[in-house]
Amino acid sequence: MKLIIQIPCYNEAETLSATVAALPRTVEGFDRVEVLIIDDGSIDDTVKVAEASGVDHVVRLPRNQGLARAFVAGLEACLARGADVIVNTDADNQYCADDLPALVAPILRGEAEMVVGERPIADIASFSPSKKLLQRLGSWVVRLASSTSVPDAPSGYRAISRTAAMSLHVFSDYSYTLETLIQAGRNAMAVTSVPVRTNPPTRPSRLMSGVMSYMWRSGSTIVRIVMTYRPLQFFVVPAVVLFAAGLAIGLRFVYFYATGDGQGHVQSLILGALLMGSGLFLGVVGLVTDLISVNRKLLETIDHRLRRLESRGLQVREHASRPAGPSGAGPGATEQVDG
Repeated sequence: MKLIIQIPCYNEAETLSATVAALPRTVEGFDRVEVLIIDDGSIDDTVKVAEASGVDHVVRLPRNQGLARAFVAGLEACLARGADVIVNTDADNQYCADDLPALVAPILRGEAEMVVGERPIADIASFSPSKKLLQRLGSWVVRLASSTSVPDAPSGYRAISRTAAMSLHVFSDYSYTLETLIQAGRNAMAVTSVPVRTNPPTRPSRLMSGVMSYMWRSGSTIVRIVMTYRPLQFFVVPAVVLFAAGLAIGLRFVYFYATGDGQGHVQSLILGALLMGSGLFLGVVGLVTDLISVNRKLLETIDHRLRRLESRGLQVREHASRPAGPSGAGPGATEQVDG
């Protein structure tokens, strides 16, 4: 069993060495533990610090593409290197590395395919009241959208099984945390959470530059994901509301017309017709997008199988070209990824 800990990085030269030093290099249940860094187009000494810290692999993106893209690049690199379980953590040492064995334990026991570290949000002094409220609200919305019970959806400290990692497709370029949970719930993956501790902040959050910006970007991400993966439910509710409102207004006109007072309520007839037409239109859109969603599901299944075949081929080639030594490709092995 191999565990690979991946760390997406963008200009993390000041904090990365402490983060890597804190990570356990032996974890019960695994024969090998490796560390992989994804350099998201950093312009500082992130790569040099990573290599000096003794990481096993460095994946370099040619330009800054955002946290979500770096996360996906890390998953693909970990799968290619034969990871049975992948743990994602942040480069700013936010999460307590000592809780990593507890994070992977449900996967080792066969109880979960994805495990999310639940931070003690209420007790984190560096989180403002507005940020704590947004975290709770966002997690509640994601629980509804994903049919999961994860209380800390934005947490980036998570463990993912190999099978689950092959099934994830991230389309957002902002953050992977919400999208992957909704996908996991949609694909009926076994998802759970475990309590984890946090360390004092080493720098301001880069994902939450402001309350309104965070609300807008997170909200738009959730809406887009729900519309993509549950289109029928997304469109049917407003369709029914509009059609029902139009029908009520139309019946009101019929009543007045039957009582001989319809001439003064023509506007109601027009409004009712518009609302009913809009409801029918949204209903048709929902049906069409639901058919597209079914096609997307088939494409994701094909992509999953292709990933499995490609991963097996990459593992064979890597094993054939691997130099002798206990660390495989060797500490600091660097790979350039186009993108």
